[in-house]
This record gives sequence, structure tokens and C-alpha cells, in this order.
Amino acid sequence: MVGKKKTENKSAQQKQERKKSGDIDSPKIQTDIDHHVTKLARPKHGDTKSGKIKKEDYEKELFRLQVELVKLQEWIKHKGLKVVVVFEGRDAAGKGGVIKRITQHLNARICPVVALPAPTERENTQWYFQRFVPHLPAAGEMVLFDRSWYNRAGVERVMGFCTEEEYREFLRSCPEFERMLVRSGIILIKYWFSVSDEEQERRFQSRLVEPHKRWKLSPMDLESRSRWVEYSKAKDEMFSYTDIKQAPWYVVKSDEKKLARLNCIAHLLSMIPYEDLTPEPIELPHRHEGGGYIRPPVTDQNFIPEIYP
Repeated sequence: MVGKKKTENKSAQQKQERKKSGDIDSPKIQTDIDHHVTKLARPKHGDTKSGKIKKEDYEKELFRLQVELVKLQEWIKHKGLKVVVVFEGRDAAGKGGVIKRITQHLNARICPVVALPAPTERENTQWYFQRFVPHLPAAGEMVLFDRSWYNRAGVERVMGFCTEEEYREFLRSCPEFERMLVRSGIILIKYWFSVSDEEQERRFQSRLVEPHKRWKLSPMDLESRSRWVEYSKAKDEMFSYTDIKQAPWYVVKSDEKKLARLNCIAHLLSMIPYEDLTPEPIELPHRHEGGGYIRPPVTDQNFIPEIYP
């Protein structure tokens, strides 16, 4: 009887915990996403040892998460939140892929992507963080940085595009800059996409042979292939200075692209509690025809050729 009572108490406790944690489809997003991610990483079919997920399972789960991203977008707009999400990592780590899936169904005016080119000659004379400031969010916006001010601690450091003094000053000032952003009311979330040496090389080779991906392989990518250790050292030192309590780094294992995307999006959703503001379905009123108006002939217009009839 004692054993039965303990089992019942444990079962009741588990039910209560599940009730507290909520569900990703409920009005309030769960704050503890670990169980969901663990379950997701073990698909019903396929090779679970290799971390693969079947295409149909991936697409179904991705769409479900994208629906939640739309809800998050509307909550950010409604509450006037200011969100910055930083995506960093080695070349070919998968940053662009997850950004594309995050923004696929979002409003670009509310959720813009910032991918700045190399600084101009004038920008090189400014305060280092100055060119990023105009892109910070106003109320009701979530800005995604596809690479960011961390270029100084990564590519600029490794490739010698900045001096030792400039690099050290960045490590000193970056934590203060980010604390200032957080104190101003910005929600700052930083992701590092971690890819293995072997997987990065495989993706580089893929870019060489696939015409629609070849544009992704830049001279900087080719140079970075021979500097794996230097980039590792730069990343480790960057983390030691900038992994702060107010804006910690979150590492995304990205050797398996599909799982990396799902895990990152699920984590992003867990970082900002939100409610579902989806309006109730409505019936469109009857559309009145405008009588008496005669439109000009369509032959006056220039139509594109119908190559695909």
C-alpha cells in the first residue's frame, strides 16, 4: 500500500509539473523547452543514432514552430518589446539557414534582418559600435543580426583587419555596450552556431559543385579553411570576455542542419513569454461592384511573356 501511495503521489506530481510547464501550442509558451527539444531530437522514424530526422517530420514541426513565431511577432508588436537576436558562428555553420526559416512567414517591417557589409573608410574612423546602433530595434520590433559587432573578435582578429589595441578595446567595451542595451530595455539573445571541422569542409565542397550555392563560397571562406585553430582560439577568448549574465551565449550544435534549425527556433520561442493574439475568424462583408466604370483596354499594358502557360 505504501508503494502504491508513493507511485500515485509521484504521478500526481508529474501531472502538476506538466500542467505548469504548459505546451508550445497553448496561449502561453512554456518556459522550460528542454523536454520538447529532447523529444524532438528522437524522431519516430529514421536513424536516431546519427541525429537524423525524416523530411516530413521536420517540415511538420518547422511549420508548427513558424506559426508560434507569428504569435511571438504579434506579441512583440502589441507589447512594444525591443528584441535583438545575434547569430554568430564559423563560415557555413548554418546561420543563414535558420534566419531564413525564422523570417519566412514574418513581417519584414517588424522583424528585419541586418547583414552589414565591410565597414567603409569613414566608418573605420568612427566608434566601433556606431554603425550598428541605427539598426537597433524601436518598440515593437525584433531585429536579427546575421553576424554583428562580434566580427571584431572573429574575422577581424584572425585575418588581421584590426590592431591588437583595437581588439583588446573591443573585449573590454563589448560587455559594457551589451549591458547598456539591456538596461535600455532591449532583450538581447546571442546564438553561436557550432559546426565541426569535417562538416564545414563537406559544406564548402558542396558549395563548389552545386551552382545555386556557389555564390556562398567567398574568398574569405577559402582563407578560413586553413585557419581553423586560429578561429577556435578567437572564439574561446571571445566567450571568456562576453559570455555575461545579462547577455549569455547560447550554443547551437549545427552539424545536422534540420535539427539545429528546430532547436534554435524552439529555444528562441522559450526566451520571450508571449500570448496568442490571433484574432477570431471573421466573415468578409459583401463586396459591392463599382457600376458604370469602363476600364481601358488591356492591350495598352505591357505583359510579361507567358513562358510557362
